[in-house]
Amino acid sequence: MSFFVSLSGMRNAETDLRVIAHNIANAETVGFKKSNTQFSDLVAKGASVDPRRTPGLGATVVAITQDFALGPLEQTGRTLDLAIDGDGFFALANPVSGDIAFSRNGNFRLTASGAIEDAWGNRLQAYPVDSAGNPTSTTPADVSVPLLSPVPVGPTPGTLSNVSIDARGTIIAAYSDGTTAPVGQVALAIFGAPAGLRAIGQTKWQASGESGPPTFGNPGVGNFGGMISGALERSNVELAEELVALLTAQRNFQANARAIDTATVITQTAINLRQQ
Repeated sequence: MSFFVSLSGMRNAETDLRVIAHNIANAETVGFKKSNTQFSDLVAKGASVDPRRTPGLGATVVAITQDFALGPLEQTGRTLDLAIDGDGFFALANPVSGDIAFSRNGNFRLTASGAIEDAWGNRLQAYPVDSAGNPTSTTPADVSVPLLSPVPVGPTPGTLSNVSIDARGTIIAAYSDGTTAPVGQVALAIFGAPAGLRAIGQTKWQASGESGPPTFGNPGVGNFGGMISGALERSNVELAEELVALLTAQRNFQANARAIDTATVITQTAINLRQQ
């Protein structure tokens, strides 16, 4: 039995090492959120078992939870780099399937067609706005920046020269003829239980039954968080903490391996005694 108890400890230590290694590998990934491994003990129990003599059966992994604490903000000066100072997530739509994913990575770019998307081509979701920049709908949609001035001041419309985003999340297009026009307001999403979000890679998550459905809102309102243009949220991994945890997990693995060695010696000794 001691072999299986120590084996469970080695498996748990290996899982812990994988989680820590994943955190360290993403220490420089924009918008990454570190994970933590939680364990629980196992015991043999039953109505007829003396509670004073209940043996342990090892340990098991209860959950691998994500820590959504805010990471450090880095100023980049780039207008389409966005950071959220709060609990909100950017909503991103897959251009092929239309599936919505959520991310804290605010590194966006403007395409030749006027869409704002991330590095993988997922399109930023925003509310449509009127000429004053006020939202006209509560349903987010793809951002579409006009490439020509919608209200030209001359005989020919001006061409798009710049796109900026203010603290309210309003996307403002500037044109060569000196005119500007609001084209949308970035939509942010929050969840009742963000720890229940399903990670899908590329610093993106999807809603699940445990996280609950997303609630969309405006930047700067409630827990959605303020919008910071020209900045990115770095990974919230603390390398010093991870290296200490790495050493601890390694010691746990070694201790369980040593326990197996000891059990092997005891078993071999008992076998030798029976053979004498």
